[in-house]
Amino acid sequence: MTQITNLGAEKIILGIDPGTRYLGYGLIRITRDKVHVLQYGVLNLTKYTTQGAKFLKIHERVMGIVEEFMPDEIAIESPFFGKNVQSMLKLGRVQGMVMSISFSKEIPITEYEPKKVKQSVTGNGNSSKEQVAKMVEIISGIKLDGKLHDATDALGIAICHHFHNKNISSSVKGTQKGWGAFVNENPDRIK
Repeated sequence: MTQITNLGAEKIILGIDPGTRYLGYGLIRITRDKVHVLQYGVLNLTKYTTQGAKFLKIHERVMGIVEEFMPDEIAIESPFFGKNVQSMLKLGRVQGMVMSISFSKEIPITEYEPKKVKQSVTGNGNSSKEQVAKMVEIISGIKLDGKLHDATDALGIAICHHFHNKNISSSVKGTQKGWGAFVNENPDRIK
């Protein structure tokens, strides 16, 4: 776990890279449109032998992060469809657990596909974990632990969410943000 502090928050975003072996998390603070890394780390679940023990540890750690930092929003990577259906189901359970924590604390949560995260952070949807980590360093202006790829991926997910929200809100005429405000302010553009 690495912690860096910066006061004067406008928004705190928690990014989660779900996993049943390693779960990455990253917290960023957006201040005047600048990204500050608050904390990032990897929850190593390989020492737990049952799914129940892993899920309990995930729940405890994610809930602890949420209660400590009180993020304004949570962004999570959606499981991708691969050849191993069991892996996808396990990742979906982890994602559901994080979503449940988010809902119980009334924190908005958004899912992003892995390619969308890579595209948003690096400009290339097929980027490597090393390329994502390097761009996260450039965007945040700090040196990260290069061995914590799940954590740097989680920071990338949080940054992707920030960029996505920034693009949505910049298209809105008034002070309200989001698609609902866009629809209300532009009824002539809706068919």
